[in-house]
Amino acid sequence: MSSPLFSSRRDVLRGLGLAACGAGVSLAAPGEAFSQTASSFIRILRQPDLVTAISETEERLRMERAGAAWRSGDVTVTCDESAKDLTVSVSAAASALRHVHLRWKAALRHDLRVLGDAWERSYGELGWREMVPERPMPWYFLSFDGRSTHGYGVKTGGGALAFWQCDGEGISLWLDVRNGGSGVALNGRTVQAASVVTREGHAEESSFEAARAFCRVMSPEPRRMAQAVYGSNDWYYAYGNSSAEDILRSARLMAELAPASGPRPFAIADDGWQNHERFPDMAALASSIRSAGARAGLWVRPLRAVGEANANLLLPAARFGRENNPATAAPAYDPTIAEAREKALDAVREAVRWKYELVKHDFTTWELLGQWGNEMGASPTLPGWSFHDRTQTNAEIIRGLYRAIREAAGEETILTGCNVVGHLSAGLFEMQRTGDDVSGKLWERTRRMGVNTLAFRLPQHGSFFMLDADCVPITGAIPWTLTRQWLEAVAASGTALLVSAAADATGAEQKQAIRDAFRLAAENANATPQDWLLTHTPETWAEGTGRKRQYAWLEDGGADPFRV
Repeated sequence: MSSPLFSSRRDVLRGLGLAACGAGVSLAAPGEAFSQTASSFIRILRQPDLVTAISETEERLRMERAGAAWRSGDVTVTCDESAKDLTVSVSAAASALRHVHLRWKAALRHDLRVLGDAWERSYGELGWREMVPERPMPWYFLSFDGRSTHGYGVKTGGGALAFWQCDGEGISLWLDVRNGGSGVALNGRTVQAASVVTREGHAEESSFEAARAFCRVMSPEPRRMAQAVYGSNDWYYAYGNSSAEDILRSARLMAELAPASGPRPFAIADDGWQNHERFPDMAALASSIRSAGARAGLWVRPLRAVGEANANLLLPAARFGRENNPATAAPAYDPTIAEAREKALDAVREAVRWKYELVKHDFTTWELLGQWGNEMGASPTLPGWSFHDRTQTNAEIIRGLYRAIREAAGEETILTGCNVVGHLSAGLFEMQRTGDDVSGKLWERTRRMGVNTLAFRLPQHGSFFMLDADCVPITGAIPWTLTRQWLEAVAASGTALLVSAAADATGAEQKQAIRDAFRLAAENANATPQDWLLTHTPETWAEGTGRKRQYAWLEDGGADPFRV
């Protein structure tokens, strides 16, 4: 006897992680019938059924297999099998390569629910969906069959920008090995493009537990934070128009509200501190923050090269591919040029020399590849340009820059990335801004961007890095009833909790709420989304203790598509 995808309320609750909560959740039963005992897990840690290499001229080279090696002309793709992974290496003597496509043929059930990741930050788009054959899913994807959740992905730190596709006839892995928007000139070198890993789920775990476990498989050696992180960041009340006095005011407030037995809070100066009239002495500001009882943090944009006289050190404007090219106003250093890389790293070294304990670096993906994550689709960059050094893949260049930033910061400095590729930064940076900006002006943006990335990137927390779903803006423009929920949700998740508290919007009630939230964060709370299979902005969250938290994210008028 067969049964539909979600064969019973119990199966739905198990997948949602709600079995212990007993919440009244139901989900329609789409798709075809299937056997209760049939496994939907597809075994791909084997030789692919098809391997194709695509050259710079877009010639598609159908590879012929000889053991673990697939060859066509001077191009070789090697797939080394083991019980734990499938290591894919690529070499070419003269051909300039753009992509390698691996295809495993299999009959996938058409009623699977699928969750993919994003190239860098997410932009409110993450969520469980039906299978869409043409949909690119960067880095990894999860499938849920109503009972079990399975994972397919590549390990962090690989040599290619990787994305997946799945459809009713099989699974595809695309490895983007380009240099800029052109083919990479390996000149006989072999690059380890990816290590494919999988995890077969089981019915006794929730879909969220399965996702978290799979993130640990992909990233076995994260750079973990020893303590909770909370404090302030001035961006969402100032938007670059703050002063040293504003930052110091925030530091004093954070020190006042932080639990006495917990770690000291941070006071982070975001973009805008470069104005010397408002910030006359950055080293003195760091010292004053410490004297106020907080820890000093600073935002930097290392690749930005405004005022650089030597155009030979800069990335080509063609990477943006737009008629009104923003590179003219925001030139950036090419990190494959040693002199340019050193100039970029000076921004990090300067912050460390001023004794800022946390350095937040921003804009590197946009400046390197010329696109925001939500513009990339199947192509993280546009064609028609290259880096100065044509022999490295984009992934190798990005990972190399991150490693250089780590070395420039030293081992004691906490590094957090914004507009950074998480799959390439794992193991190098302690923290990561995982979603696009929230807002101190429009609540709908916080709901759409912040809640979404908190829920769907949360499995990466502690396995890739400490997750930062972005700040909690406390301003007069946002209803406090909504802000208070966001403050509690971030604190209860155990992720980084940074508030942007405007002086004129932070009264006694707000101060007490921040105090309570910091205390909760210091206790390493661990709330997880319980209804993430049903919505892109989960409303039901539960802690390991069984305590449930229910949120109402929408404003009275619902979601406003014209204000975000």
